[in-house]
Amino acid sequence: MKTELVQRFVWGVPVYRQRFSLVASRPATERFYRLIRMAVAHAEQLRDAFEGNLECDETTFGGARKGKRGWGAAGKVIVFGIVKRNGLVKAQPIPAHDRASIMKVIQAESREGSLYYYTDEWQASATLRLRGDHVVIRKQKGRPLGRDHVNGIEGFWSYAKNWLYPYRGVPKKFFHLYLGETCYRFNHRNEDLKPLLIKLIKTTAVQIGGGNPVQIR
Repeated sequence: MKTELVQRFVWGVPVYRQRFSLVASRPATERFYRLIRMAVAHAEQLRDAFEGNLECDETTFGGARKGKRGWGAAGKVIVFGIVKRNGLVKAQPIPAHDRASIMKVIQAESREGSLYYYTDEWQASATLRLRGDHVVIRKQKGRPLGRDHVNGIEGFWSYAKNWLYPYRGVPKKFFHLYLGETCYRFNHRNEDLKPLLIKLIKTTAVQIGGGNPVQIR
């Protein structure tokens, strides 16, 4: 049964789409999928800090809503991401679109001496120059001017939003788990996920809702 659930998770089939062919109850299926997401999110948190040529950018996740738009829009989650050129991604929610929040992620998830590509001439640039070379990507009508670009991180944003779209909204308290899942899928995009996940959930102890650690078998 669990092997079948893992396969459906690999395919990205939301629980509501399985309602006529569930192999376990809906609550049990949702709980099992949450355990998988906790395991893969934990694995992504343990990934070593990046170095080399890095692209940095931030975006918002959340459905269209009336009222204020942009960074201060109600119900939106601000996410900052780092992509290693032609390689891996790290992404996590941040509390605000400000220099302190962004630099906290950069300092934790990258090594000094890296070459950073940034999307605009925002105020974080002065601090970035202290950690490595900094290339400012200037845009005109949404297109980069010159040969420098941040296609890698922008490609990941598109990948993540397209992957999450079929879920018809993600509970905000679990958004970080879904984001960790998309990072894991992206970072293992050229591998068969099923054996990776089975091995991971057999060896990862996760904390559920503040309770005792649970061994997934």
